[in-house]
Amino acid sequence: MAVRVVAMLVADVTGPCPNLLADFRCGIYDERPLVCRIYPAEVNPLIELNPETKLCPPEAWAAEGPLLQASGGTLSGLTRQAIQGLRAVDALDAAVKIRLCAALQVADAGLVHESVLIYSPPREALRSALAIAIAAERGPAVQTPWRFVSDRPETIRDLAANGAIARHVRDTAACSFVHLNFARQSLFRSYPGTQP
Repeated sequence: MAVRVVAMLVADVTGPCPNLLADFRCGIYDERPLVCRIYPAEVNPLIELNPETKLCPPEAWAAEGPLLQASGGTLSGLTRQAIQGLRAVDALDAAVKIRLCAALQVADAGLVHESVLIYSPPREALRSALAIAIAAERGPAVQTPWRFVSDRPETIRDLAANGAIARHVRDTAACSFVHLNFARQSLFRSYPGTQP
């Protein structure tokens, strides 16, 4: 079954941003990464903006501020460009992420409507796998036979009926990921024409 797997590399930073100055200004403002240029905007247009989950001062929510598409506001031209740039980088990084998953032996995925699988490899293993994935840039693409993990028997049946490899989360106890289950509507609004 043809699938699209999305792999995201995220960092868990304890405490304030290491680039934050003593007066709470950004120490790398002119060179800040795209994710910072976009914040508090949501990259995914299906995610509702919730100001309560953002660490922004009240003036960030003023009418002239960078309000977002999901909440009916408008994006600044620079924010829109930054979102497009981040999406372009994701597309360019796809081949490296395929090789990275292969190097880390990551072959299980959750379904976007049901769950996220969280892998936390040791720092040195991740660093080594990244070096391999980047160094093999001109090598052949590796096709990973992805397996889908679900805690819903009907999902497993549907996937298997469509040619996918699927297994129940209870059968993955020895695997190196955490299965984070969620109700789809808790992260995404309903698709047009569907009931929540």
